[in-house]
Amino acid sequence: MNVDVLIAGAGPAGLAAAIELRRLGVGRVLVVDREAEPGGVPRHSAHTGYGLRDLRRVMTGPGYARHYARAAAAAGAQIRAGTTVTGWLAPRLATLTSAAGVETVTAAAVLLATGCRERPRAARLVPGDRPPGVMTTGELQQRVYLLGERLPGRALVVGAEHVSFSAMVTLAHAGADVVALITDQSRQQSYAAFALAAAARWRVPVWTSTAVRRVAGRGRLDGAELADLRTGQTRFVPCDTLVFTGDWIPDHELARLAGTGIDPGTRGPAVDTTAETSVPYVFAAGNLVHAAETADIAALGGRHAARHIAAALRGGRPPRAPLLPVTVTAPLSWISPNAITVPGPPPARGRFLLRSEAFRRLARLEVRQDGRVLATARARLVPGRPVHLGAGWMARATPSAGPVCVVLR
Repeated sequence: MNVDVLIAGAGPAGLAAAIELRRLGVGRVLVVDREAEPGGVPRHSAHTGYGLRDLRRVMTGPGYARHYARAAAAAGAQIRAGTTVTGWLAPRLATLTSAAGVETVTAAAVLLATGCRERPRAARLVPGDRPPGVMTTGELQQRVYLLGERLPGRALVVGAEHVSFSAMVTLAHAGADVVALITDQSRQQSYAAFALAAAARWRVPVWTSTAVRRVAGRGRLDGAELADLRTGQTRFVPCDTLVFTGDWIPDHELARLAGTGIDPGTRGPAVDTTAETSVPYVFAAGNLVHAAETADIAALGGRHAARHIAAALRGGRPPRAPLLPVTVTAPLSWISPNAITVPGPPPARGRFLLRSEAFRRLARLEVRQDGRVLATARARLVPGRPVHLGAGWMARATPSAGPVCVVLR
């Protein structure tokens, strides 16, 4: 099969890109996803708040997923669920595997929109027994909202960022008594209103500077041993469900197999401001390149990538200029996009996304190149929450002056 654009991933980024590509006149757009239905994570996120930035309205997660799936199909994109890209025979020659068998697809351009996932308990190196009842937020939401499971008993949530409070609400909906949210940070990483609502509405405290040291239970989960990182004291807290939240990692396997360069900070494919990877005509967007932003930000990133893919397919674009890496120093952990061309277009929404590993109330950021300060900005830094950096400094970068670095002063 030959297509103009192959999109791997039918979440908000992939579906929004498909809609935009068709609007721009790209002929054959194929979207594949290994899940049984298109829509991505919002399919099993029953809370509201979706669609603010991209659709200018507020929707529930399932409604938002249905909207994008229907809109992409109505635009003329071919959507194939239950289909996985299992390999590459060449940079844009993919092997697809589904219940119907194995086939190959040749694409003029590829968009990788495979999203991200939470690191499970094993990847976080939490020792102990391996009973049932230990899961990530994604598994929790699928079990509750897609399969209708009830989870009575006591529950602990590991994490205190946005998705952690969402997991708390899901557990309450499933009949659980949530004992606490646990974070190894000195304070919670979400909005103050979320923590106040958790305490007032659900009577759920946030235990800060606390880590899970061991999971206990043979045949069923008995509980977790928790350590106070300030005093070193440990205690055992009984629970029937233990949910590990946050700690995101991009689903980068396809990007690695395709030979794209991987950014050590984001751990996803390195991309420039057009969303193109180091492999020509292979693009990446959504939470694959900035794990994990909200669904509407992912969708807007998909649209942005689609515009540049369509322009590339129309032909006539100049040869790609050498890429200048964009890096950060601690306590900043990553920046996306992580490469620019000079001259070059701005990134999606005209801003770069950064993350920090430390709290800073009024941080001063400097964008530097070869000893020169290209720009300064003020920002509040909270681990797990985005920091936005305007792209105006790109015009002041020099192609021959080497990498650009964002530092905290």
